[in-house]
Amino acid sequence: MALQPTPVDIGLFAIVLIVLVGPFMVRKIEHNLEAFLFVMGVLAVTLSGFESKEVLEHLYANNPEMVEKIGWHMELVMEAVKEPIIKGIVPAVLVAGLLFHYGRATAQRAMARILEVVPLKVIVFLMVVILGLSSSIITAIIASLLLVELVNCMPLDRQTKINVVIIACFSIGLGAVLTPVGEPLSTIAITKLQGPPYHAGFFFLFNRLAVYIIPGCLAMGLLAMFFTGKAAKEACAVAAEEAAGLRDVFVRALKVYIFVMALLLLGGGMKIVIDKYLLTIPPQILYWVNMVSAILDNATLTAAELSPSMEITQIQAVLMGLLISGGMLIPGNIPNIISAGKLNITSKEWARLGVPLGLVLMVLYFIWVFYIPFHMEFHL
Repeated sequence: MALQPTPVDIGLFAIVLIVLVGPFMVRKIEHNLEAFLFVMGVLAVTLSGFESKEVLEHLYANNPEMVEKIGWHMELVMEAVKEPIIKGIVPAVLVAGLLFHYGRATAQRAMARILEVVPLKVIVFLMVVILGLSSSIITAIIASLLLVELVNCMPLDRQTKINVVIIACFSIGLGAVLTPVGEPLSTIAITKLQGPPYHAGFFFLFNRLAVYIIPGCLAMGLLAMFFTGKAAKEACAVAAEEAAGLRDVFVRALKVYIFVMALLLLGGGMKIVIDKYLLTIPPQILYWVNMVSAILDNATLTAAELSPSMEITQIQAVLMGLLISGGMLIPGNIPNIISAGKLNITSKEWARLGVPLGLVLMVLYFIWVFYIPFHMEFHL
């Protein structure tokens, strides 16, 4: 018998709606996004704890220990507190921030010399493609930190910088999945599929997804070139004058810490509705439902949705839906969070390009994954 919606479910869906529209409707939320998401995460976890034991026992009849992991519990608290540090996100942001703070002038001089011999559009194309594909090795965190500093050294006006960064974050978000080193989503996917029948190893995701990912990164490079107009000769000098102070480097790292913690709490709080409603959906519909990855931690969704009992096309669809939609809004993935924080990009500014670009990519990949009989695999 299917479980019926409960008041807790309705409350959790209301939180999702608030998280989606709040930053666009209220200016204070937009300028304090980390604190807002943290509060929403706390509310989600607290509300989920009010679900009746009968509903939980029915939902987790085959996994009864999960009943004790709904609402507030020590494992969730420790994960939220420790994961941003253990996964290297906050340390990387802090260390890179310090390095770039002291080395910015040198980087800008180097960029100026490169611009004398290489056209700006070519540099943008190479940057977007190389950072996207290399993010699976250097991690999405390092790739996004490099992205922001490289863009800051380019003679571009603010709007062009924003557009290039958003497009590049789509590229990084796609490319990072190719190895389990790139991002938590790929690590969890390999872990979930390491047993029979797939026996997933280090290159499993590369072999199955590279046919989709590599063209995607190349397409993002070409698109970034299109958005790169005339160089603003004074922009690089202004970037140097407006470089963040040392205090801002630590404040930014703290904001990233709170941001990641908030997403982990949101994912934990939403576990009931994910398990109740998402796991029974056909893959063609789940692909589109996974657009919630724009505001929820995609690693949490991967852990909930992926199963070795799925066919390879289903696995590809689930992962591609999560990866693409993660670029649509700032909370969607770590590169977005880091880039928006360092360049002070607002939610509205991000969504202006991120949402339509994400929707176009979702449509194109949906047709490709489900209806075009071209599923070439690489073998490494």
